[in-house]
Amino acid sequence: MANISFRSDRETDRALSELTSEGSDKSEAIRQALINEARRHRRQRMRSQSEALADDPVDMAEIRKIKAEMDAVRAW
Repeated sequence: MANISFRSDRETDRALSELTSEGSDKSEAIRQALINEARRHRRQRMRSQSEALADDPVDMAEIRKIKAEMDAVRAW
């Protein structure tokens, strides 16, 4: 585990005060904020990739082809 130092500004100080207003430890609040931001970033990246695939005509043609093949072998 690394110790990290950073220089906060007024906005950061206000945010940290808000996150610790109910008794949370500053270190825990910062850890949780980083984890939450990483999750948000990951979701945004996946959303962007999904949108790019949905807009890809080659990929969409392949999906239609596979669906047609699956319909042809469906039992009912």
